[in-house]
Amino acid sequence: GQLTMPVVMMSGHGTIDTAVEATRIGAFDFLEKPIALQKLLKTVNAALKHGEQQPRSDVSLISLGKSAVIKELRQRLEQMAKLKAPLLLIGAKGCGAELCARFLQQPDTPWLELTDTERLSQAPLDILEQIRDGVMFVPEVAALNRTEQKGLLLLQAKAEKYDVKVVCATTHALNQLAAENQFDESLLQALSVATLRIPSLQDHPEDIPDLARAMATLLVETKEAVYREFDIAALNALRNADWPGNLAQLDSAIRNLMQTSLGEKITLEDVNRVLEQFALMDQPEANGQAKANGGPTFNFALPLREARDEFERQYFEYQLAQAAGNMSKVAEAVQL
Repeated sequence: GQLTMPVVMMSGHGTIDTAVEATRIGAFDFLEKPIALQKLLKTVNAALKHGEQQPRSDVSLISLGKSAVIKELRQRLEQMAKLKAPLLLIGAKGCGAELCARFLQQPDTPWLELTDTERLSQAPLDILEQIRDGVMFVPEVAALNRTEQKGLLLLQAKAEKYDVKVVCATTHALNQLAAENQFDESLLQALSVATLRIPSLQDHPEDIPDLARAMATLLVETKEAVYREFDIAALNALRNADWPGNLAQLDSAIRNLMQTSLGEKITLEDVNRVLEQFALMDQPEANGQAKANGGPTFNFALPLREARDEFERQYFEYQLAQAAGNMSKVAEAVQL
């Protein structure tokens, strides 16, 4: 299979032709021996950061569904792609803003999901130089501080010169934040030129069966799970369930089903089991409220071993709720 990691080539007998050929076929960099440790570490660090910015294999907007809602969304995005103005995506948490942003990316062009937002306040124009002809995606524009907002305002004004498409997403009412002096009014005006609402999963539940299959196929292709089919009753249960966490929550559920189901097929019983687990994830929040009200949250009269088990259960239920059921995020949060 193809490598999914950045490659740095090192050689003690390299020539310029070798270096050019190495980078042509996909190497991030070419280093000639002997190599100073500081230069090697700097190159490896840069390669890792570059790798994090590459488009991931994921469920694409094309596979998001065939409903009229999704067809209209694709048409709107195709229309927005022709505009020079930045695009503001508005929708609930987990509704697929990144998928929409990636839909605008042309083949073999740079992509940057701006997680290091401090760069906006330090050198915003350097970002444009880095992703010339590409797409820059800001996952939650309301999370930027005022200095970073000023940097984004400058960046979006210069983006056309670098042929960079700026896409910002938010789950917040930016008008209200601006009225409360928490969001830059000039930036709000710039982002309001082209806005698009992303539908929630409840707006197109008929797409859930196809989405579930696409997510399952991805897990098989990436060798994160073995192949399992869904029976009709299981797909119907998924379609009829509530998904307040939208695509992100559905993805976590499919991942759970594919990795923990025992049979060759995913059944209604499997789906009910996972949905019950998701329902339990809401309990830590309720327990937290009970604690705030002075109610009991833990039975300290238990023997030590049972108390430890009970604590671990509540602890991981809380972490699962915070991560919307994403086990990878839980492992990172608890440092396992």
